[in-house]
This record gives sequence, structure tokens and C-alpha cells, in this order.
Amino acid sequence: MRNDFDIAAVKYDETFTFSNIGKAQRLRVFKYVNPIINTKKKLNILELNCGTGEDAIHFSKLGHNVIATDISEGMIAVANSKKQSSHLLFKVQDITTINATTFNQKFDIVFSNFGGLNCISKIQLEAFCKVAKSLLNTNGKLVMVIMPKKSIWERFYFLIKGDLKKSKRRNTNESIDVNVDGVNVKTWYYNPKEVISLSTNDFTMNRVKPIGLAIPPSYLENSILSKRPLLPIFKGIDAILTASFFAKYADHFLIELTKK
Repeated sequence: MRNDFDIAAVKYDETFTFSNIGKAQRLRVFKYVNPIINTKKKLNILELNCGTGEDAIHFSKLGHNVIATDISEGMIAVANSKKQSSHLLFKVQDITTINATTFNQKFDIVFSNFGGLNCISKIQLEAFCKVAKSLLNTNGKLVMVIMPKKSIWERFYFLIKGDLKKSKRRNTNESIDVNVDGVNVKTWYYNPKEVISLSTNDFTMNRVKPIGLAIPPSYLENSILSKRPLLPIFKGIDAILTASFFAKYADHFLIELTKK
């Protein structure tokens, strides 16, 4: 997995972070994250699967103390090349090897954005939730942005292309190989109810929100769908259709949990 994401790191900012669709989806994420992080209190934040570091840099600019990790040395190298503050540390770390003593401190928020947790199996995700609880302070929050099984855009896109099999590719309990910037990454998909079920012993569910219900997936960046006038319309629809009901039909969903 590490070598796969090292390859993807080279073009990740170009193909997603700074793309029209990537920026639009990130704005939706921060619509829900901002009320948590916009506080005068300095928070200790752990970001997992941080990629090239955009979210971690944003958190640190708000004055929070951030440790941001990724399995890919390539991603961390790109992240370290960006302007950052003394509040921020980037670290190469495999999420499946993290335990209660890995960081020698507790956090107020554990955060993972844009499907990083889709790279681990159901058993590993359940184990991660237990580890996350051990890493959090009292009333700490676990915020995850995950890809669900029933993305409307995914089904529509592949049906239009005449590929019935791919239109349903997410709707499985098994892993599938997904192309990420030219390399295949083993990927599992989870609907909100599955994540809630896996975490219910350790966390209380606060909210579930769709991310990219109308805003299309990033692989459509080079199409007319990422341009005016369509993308602003899609962004407007996403700003209206925010009920948890829509989460399982979006490209991603955000789930916010509080430690029991």
C-alpha cells in the first residue's frame, strides 16, 4: 500500500486537492468541522491518512496542535514541503499499527478525511475505533469522512458508460481494486449504519452528513461537470440536501462521534 500511495503523491494535489471538485468537497467537510475547531481553546488534533497535509495545515493555522500521519512516505514528503507552523508535525505511520501508547499523549479530536479509512477492512476498522477511543480525552471526538456503498454519482456515471458491473462495484462487503492516479488500491466501502454499529460500544453518534451528494466524484474533474455553470449548481444542491438520509447516497459521508 505504501508504494501505491507514494506514486499517487506526485500528482495528488493536482488531481484532487487543488481541483475544482476537491476544493468543493473539502468546503462541505469544513462546513461541519468548523464548529468543532473554531474555538479559542488550543486543541490537540490527530489526523490519520493526512495525504499531502491540507487539512492539518488548516488546523495548525488556527493555532491548534496537530500531529498528522500517513502510511505513504511520498505523501508526507509533499506535506513537509508546504508552509507549516511550529504547531504541526507530519509523521509516517501505518494506521493499523497505532495503539494507545503510539503518541504518548491524548487528543481532543481524531480526524480522517476523504476515504483514508476505506483502505482498511471491517475488522481493522472496528479495531481502529477502539484504539481511537484510547487516544481521546474525555468527550473527545472521532470525525471520519468515508465512502459509502450506494453513491448515486458512481451508479449514474458507469450506467451511462454501459458498465452495469462497475455501477454496482461499491455495493459489496469485499474489497475491490480502485485506480488512484494509475495504481490499484484495495478498497472497502461502508454505509453509515455499519460504522455506527462498529463503534457503538465506544462512541455516541452525533451526526452523519453527506459529502458530495450532488458534487461529483473527483474522477470527473476533467469533464464539464466540474465547470461553470454546473458545479456551482451542484454545490448549491449539496448546501440544501444535508439530511443524514442522503449520506449513504453521496460520494462520501461525514460521521461525528463522541467518546463514551
